[in-house]
Amino acid sequence: MRVLDILAIRKAIPHRYPFLLIDKVEVLEEDKKAVGTKCVTINEPFFAGHFPEHPIMPGVLIIEALAQTAAAMLLSKDAPEFRDKLAVFMGIDGAKFRSPVLPGMVLKLHIEILRLGRVGKFRGEAYVEGKLAAEGEMMFALVDKTAKEAP
Repeated sequence: MRVLDILAIRKAIPHRYPFLLIDKVEVLEEDKKAVGTKCVTINEPFFAGHFPEHPIMPGVLIIEALAQTAAAMLLSKDAPEFRDKLAVFMGIDGAKFRSPVLPGMVLKLHIEILRLGRVGKFRGEAYVEGKLAAEGEMMFALVDKTAKEAP
C-alpha cells in the first residue's frame, strides 16, 4: 500500500487551503482504489456560514473531497500519462447524501476508478464510522497544466 501524506498530496494536486479538503490518501490498488481521509473540524471556513448554529459540512464539499482523493492517487504517480496534468471535474451522476457530516467526524473517502484515460470515471463513497454519508459517480478529464482552454 502506498500512502500519501499532506506534503505528497500538495505536490500532486494544486488545491490549497481553504480548498484542500483531504489530509491523507492510502492507495490500495494503483490506478484502481484508494481511501482518503478528511478530519472535519469546526475551524473549517465554510462552517461560519453553513448553518452556524448547527454546522453541517456541505455535500458539495464531500463530493469535492472524493474527487481530490482520486486526483491525488493518479497524479502522485511519476508516469508519463499523469505528468504535468490536472484532473478537471466534468460531471457527476447519482449523487446522494445519506447522513450529515459534523465537526469532529472523520470522513473516509473510498474511490474506485471505473474508467481511466483522457476522460475518466470513478465511483466515490464517503463514510463516517462505517456509515455511508455520501456517494456518487464522477467524471474527470486529464488536461495539461499549461492548457489555456477548457477541456
